[in-house]
Amino acid sequence: MKRAVAFLFCLPLFAADPLIPVDEAGFQKLVGSHKGKVVVYDFWATWCAPCRAELPQLVKLEAKLRSQGVEVITISADEPEQKAAAEKFIQKSGVQGPAYLRQAASDDHFINAIDPQWSGALPALFLYDKSGRKARSFIGETDMAMLEAAIHKLL
Repeated sequence: MKRAVAFLFCLPLFAADPLIPVDEAGFQKLVGSHKGKVVVYDFWATWCAPCRAELPQLVKLEAKLRSQGVEVITISADEPEQKAAAEKFIQKSGVQGPAYLRQAASDDHFINAIDPQWSGALPALFLYDKSGRKARSFIGETDMAMLEAAIHKLL
């Protein structure tokens, strides 16, 4: 009996459907629902090698800073046909909270809604302060020490 209970605690939290579809309006609601926390929104894709390397580092950084009110939210930019691969990677990477899949009618509108200065290049990290205001953008491979320093300025 104890083994069965222990086994249940080892199952991934979001085994059924870890990627929740999100569009521009959904992203804005997501930002609004996380006020009071410092949040890193991570845009990534399975086909992006730097993204795959960065996500486990972000998971570790979140674990380190979660008690201080820091959260990392991942949003996959994979196409719908890559959803299963993205879900598998999310689980393998140890992402603890909900994860999202970009589902927008227009990539350009979605990208501009996130940051008009963003070209859509991946990986992309957007750091938001406790009031829900975008404080900083990191486009391309990001040094985790630099990201952590930027987070600490907002705590």
